[in-house]
Amino acid sequence: MVDSEPPQNKVQSSLGPFGRMTYLLSAWVFLGLGVLGVFLPLLPTTIFIILAAWAFARSSPQREAWLLNHKTFGPPLRNWRQYRAISSRGKRMALALIFISGLISGWMLYERPLLLTMVLVCLSAVSIYVSRIPLLPKSVESESSTI
Repeated sequence: MVDSEPPQNKVQSSLGPFGRMTYLLSAWVFLGLGVLGVFLPLLPTTIFIILAAWAFARSSPQREAWLLNHKTFGPPLRNWRQYRAISSRGKRMALALIFISGLISGWMLYERPLLLTMVLVCLSAVSIYVSRIPLLPKSVESESSTI
C-alpha cells in the first residue's frame, strides 16, 4: 500500500499557494492569541481556538487534525463542531470574564464616556451572543474537558 497525502477539501483546493499560506498564517496567529488567552484573563481563548481550527481546515489538514486531537483544545473544538454548543463551565467563565472586562473598562475609561459606551455596547452584544449559545448535553459535558 502506498502512503499518499490526505485528500484536500474543496475550499483548500480552490485556493492558490498564496491563499493557503494566508489561511495558515492566520491560523497560527489565532492559535497564538488563544494560547495567550489562557494566561491573560481579558483575552478570550475559545473564539481564537475556533478561528484557528477554521483557518487550519482551509490550509493544512494535518494541523487541523493536530488541533482537533490536542489534549486541551481538542474536546471543546470537537464539541463545538458536533453540537454547536459549549459547556456550562465555559459559558459561566466567558460571561464572568466579560463582566470583569466591563468593570475594568469602566474604571479605566470613566473620563471618556463615548469610548466607554462603545466598549460596553460591544461587551453587551458579546454577552447576549454567548448567553444564547446552547449548552452541551449533560452526558457529553460530563465526559469532556473544557478550556
